[in-house]
Amino acid sequence: MSDLTETWKTPQMQRRLKSRHAAERRFRLVGMAAIIISVAFLAFLLVTMLKNGLSGLTWDFLSGSDSTEPTVAGVWGAVKGSLLTMLVTLALSFPMGVLAAVYLEEFAPRSRWVEWVEVSINNLAAVPSIIFGLLGLAVFINTFHFPRSSPLVGGMTLALMTMPVIVISGRNAIKAVPPSIRDAALGIGASRVQTVFHHVLPLALPGILTGTIIGMARALGETAPLLMIGMRAFVSTPPGGITDPASVLPMQIFLWSDEIDAAFVKNTSAAIIVLLAFLLVMNGLAIYLRNKFETRW
Repeated sequence: MSDLTETWKTPQMQRRLKSRHAAERRFRLVGMAAIIISVAFLAFLLVTMLKNGLSGLTWDFLSGSDSTEPTVAGVWGAVKGSLLTMLVTLALSFPMGVLAAVYLEEFAPRSRWVEWVEVSINNLAAVPSIIFGLLGLAVFINTFHFPRSSPLVGGMTLALMTMPVIVISGRNAIKAVPPSIRDAALGIGASRVQTVFHHVLPLALPGILTGTIIGMARALGETAPLLMIGMRAFVSTPPGGITDPASVLPMQIFLWSDEIDAAFVKNTSAAIIVLLAFLLVMNGLAIYLRNKFETRW
């Protein structure tokens, strides 16, 4: 023991310890600088948007629809369009993504075909969003003749984009469930399906919801795929259903930012504030559900 203590006190070991401590301090400083820069950019964005758009958050603006006159233009039509589009996206992508993750992780045989499917799903998660817009235009509008500029087509297109994210996060969450849970369920006579849906899936649900939050947040802010299916159309009345013409908040912001009239600057900033609030509410609800179903072992 005394020899080991003397070894740590040698000048060479002291220099190595100082070098390690210096490297740790540099890493902490770099990490802190990255956090400060990110928060500074976010604070600058929020302050700028609040300064320009807070005065525009009136009841008439929140309850009105798009108009060529900035003084009477409102954001409710775009908010309702975004809500309907997100509901269609969630209704399609979440069950299909979870079921695909369960099958690939628990039931699919190990074969070349399954490996090809897994690689394809991983690649789809990195495909540019405008490609999904072209796919939605070609399949849903040109082939099946679904109504153009509708939340139905927008939600189906965004569901294609969101599903790979849910599948990947779902598989990782299912894989993280300890094997002892499966062994215990099978040991008391549960079938494989009962084991998965009564024990494994509830424990993996928090991780699945995390991936769903990421996918839905990405879908809420997308404009490129919706631009391809015609959701940049001028819509003066809020949609009555998922098949009516509609716009969405990101597209409405894009259209107003392109207006020549300087009065639309306030509307654009106010719409950005509404979009951020929409995103925070949606993520807050998803995080609440994730924490409610979270189980520690």
